[in-house]
Amino acid sequence: MSITSFADRLPFSPTITGATAVRVLQQISRDRGSTALLLGIPCMLMVLLKLMFRGAEPTFERVGPQVFGIFPVIVMYLVASVSTLRERTSGTAERLLTMPVRRLDIVLGYSLAFAFLALVQAVLSTLLAIGPLDLDIKGPAYLLMVIAMLGALLGLALGLLVSAFARNEFQAVQFLPAGVLPQFLVCGLFVPREEMHGALSGVAKIMPMTYAVQAAGEAAAHTGVTGVFVRDALLILACVILVLVASAATLKR
Repeated sequence: MSITSFADRLPFSPTITGATAVRVLQQISRDRGSTALLLGIPCMLMVLLKLMFRGAEPTFERVGPQVFGIFPVIVMYLVASVSTLRERTSGTAERLLTMPVRRLDIVLGYSLAFAFLALVQAVLSTLLAIGPLDLDIKGPAYLLMVIAMLGALLGLALGLLVSAFARNEFQAVQFLPAGVLPQFLVCGLFVPREEMHGALSGVAKIMPMTYAVQAAGEAAAHTGVTGVFVRDALLILACVILVLVASAATLKR
């Protein structure tokens, strides 16, 4: 089977997907505010966290790794939802859909672009945490990068999905308390999931951020890759795929 015929059998076009990713990256690079938010805010939050727990190192050692499953979700959600909604309201998305472009091409193009940004964000945050901030973790640093990147992809998927239902950028931000903040409260950062009320513990089990926090804790507490870490990472990835599929379904011609 030739490469051309194999590409024709795919449910998406690699050429169009790649072109979409490049266009999104170029657009974000011209928006200095979005670039600073994506790459700078997680690092700034880690510095603030270090300053907050100055003199309480055990608390910083416990909380520091866990926020790698939280901060990227929130930051990427904001940037992805606003950027996508801006394209919808400006008519760019509608013009694309009048062309012979599959909905999956657009969603995957956005995903590739933001996945690259998520990788850069994860590398910067991890190097800052284990370097100048002296965050002590038992496991390899790349596991924190994996969790940070999966968290960012989760925020991207949620942002793409929410942008389909918001009428303007303000409404996209308004969805944050409803879709993301409840996960932040019950993810296990403040109270261990085992100590929560029965109903809250049940809610936490269906929240993907819970598994991001738990996986980050596993990476910090063990010297190698554990079965719990792999399970949680796969669960987050499954949630990302499901939400991206739902996002593609919301794109109407």
